[in-house]
Amino acid sequence: MARLHLFDLDGTLLHGTTAPLEISRQLGLEAETVALEREIAAGLIGPPEYAHRVHALWAGLTEAHVLAAFHGAPWLERIRDVWAEIRRRGDYCAVVSLSPSFFVERLTGWGAHAAHGSLFPAVPFTQPLDPAGVLSAAAKVLIADRLCREFGVTRADCVAYGDSSSDKELFGVVPVSVAVNADRHLTALATHSYAGRDLWDAYELVRHAQ
Repeated sequence: MARLHLFDLDGTLLHGTTAPLEISRQLGLEAETVALEREIAAGLIGPPEYAHRVHALWAGLTEAHVLAAFHGAPWLERIRDVWAEIRRRGDYCAVVSLSPSFFVERLTGWGAHAAHGSLFPAVPFTQPLDPAGVLSAAAKVLIADRLCREFGVTRADCVAYGDSSSDKELFGVVPVSVAVNADRHLTALATHSYAGRDLWDAYELVRHAQ
């Protein structure tokens, strides 16, 4: 039976940072976004409010800023190698993240079968943000279920990789999970744990797991 590998983005594929922070850095708005990330981490705001406020911050965002953020971000090493190996084995890989869709979806170019993020309007923004398109921890499970149907697998065939509270619900419904550079709360829920900068080493922990 094929397996579906589900990867978080912020703090997981990206080491020690998030897509919004990398985008904001290109606009000179790093401090403002750090403050927002502290608020959401503390539970003072939820994903819709966070998304609304970064959307407002990014009024001057261009495609050039997004490209620079994507290519300049501190990605884990050997992401493409892992996804190529997953494909070679007849398995599937997908990225599911609360970060903006226009950033997350670029990872299909690296070999992900699918990439889902919070739905933001096209860059540069001329449309408002629709809060209904903003993802949550619970939405990650719904998307995972949809991907299972698409690829002909079940939750029992899934492996999840994540680092924070937004991954807790997904970790709770799949049999195999890898806490990647994660906080202790998520590590306690995971079947495996990895700290480092190379995704292949994290993948090796579950490569042959059933």
